[in-house]
Amino acid sequence: MGLEEEIEDLREEIAETPYNKSTEAHIGRLKAKLAEKKEKLENQSSAGGGHGYAVEKHGDATVALVGFPSVGKSTLINALTNADSETGSYEFTTLDVNPGMLQYRGAQIQILDVPGLIEGAAGGRGGGKEVLSVVRTADLVVFLLSVFEIEQYDRLSEELYDTNIRIDAEPPNINVRKTHKDGIQVTTSDEVSLEEETIKQVLREYGYVNAQVTIPHDVTIDELVDGVMDNRVYLPSMVAVNKADLIDKDYLPTIKRELRERGLDPEEVVFISAEEERGLDGFTERVWEELGLIRIYMDKPGRGVDYEEPLILFEGDTVGDACRKIGGEFEDRFKFARVSGPSAKHDEQQVGRDHELADEDELRIVARK
Repeated sequence: MGLEEEIEDLREEIAETPYNKSTEAHIGRLKAKLAEKKEKLENQSSAGGGHGYAVEKHGDATVALVGFPSVGKSTLINALTNADSETGSYEFTTLDVNPGMLQYRGAQIQILDVPGLIEGAAGGRGGGKEVLSVVRTADLVVFLLSVFEIEQYDRLSEELYDTNIRIDAEPPNINVRKTHKDGIQVTTSDEVSLEEETIKQVLREYGYVNAQVTIPHDVTIDELVDGVMDNRVYLPSMVAVNKADLIDKDYLPTIKRELRERGLDPEEVVFISAEEERGLDGFTERVWEELGLIRIYMDKPGRGVDYEEPLILFEGDTVGDACRKIGGEFEDRFKFARVSGPSAKHDEQQVGRDHELADEDELRIVARK
């Protein structure tokens, strides 16, 4: 029996097994085994070669447009950036990843128009594995849906999940430390509902014999598996609904209902028309917000503060991160920095590398001679 058949058998057994306390450990073992088989299949596929979609990251951040064929990704990226992606009303127009550069608020945001995903992409259909490997390198995933096919979101989400991309989630806080004796020791808080034997079964599937496991908050079996595996990618996402110019007013309540059924707030979804170039300002603003970018105005010796070309960082970045991005002498010979703006207690506050910066701070770095 091949790996694909084994994976399908495991999925069927999981689906057919009723979930309760007596079956929890068994289901945990099956899910751990399923994740292991899927990883093995993915590694085999990668080793097999074939046409790849490796794209070198450029700019300050990278966005992956994810959508089914002919949803309008190429038209959108052409309207937003300097890319020239072939467009057409038939499926599979885009055969290679086509990057474009969106310039906004002084930032260079790389947008990847990846080939349209089809159902079964995570299993390799339509070059899906290569496409999804590109998505994993992005800083933000944008689901682009057709206004008449909101249900596409379900299949797209499933494909990303099956290739170990976790959308709008935080990595589970699970600590596993190998030890030399005493078997698997489990320490959990009172809110953890999983049985200790379930946790041990999952760990044993991954070859742990002696280990100290600490779980401070409640997790599902799937989150437990994710916490043990080291190949999960956690990315923020947003949803844009294209072809909004074709919506009849009477049909709008139906669209909003379909969005809510999928846990999507219609007020948070961006409605656009790539063809008519409508709603693109709101789309771009939302991309900026979801990426969490901030502008740092550098105070350059002898030239003053540069407000025209800010240094672009992410929310939570520090003076040390700014030094690393600038590179050169500022990273190697950093002495201290002076900050004015939202993150500073007062103008020209002297700070060290660990000082967290905020949008539109003014920063001067003082280097050792």
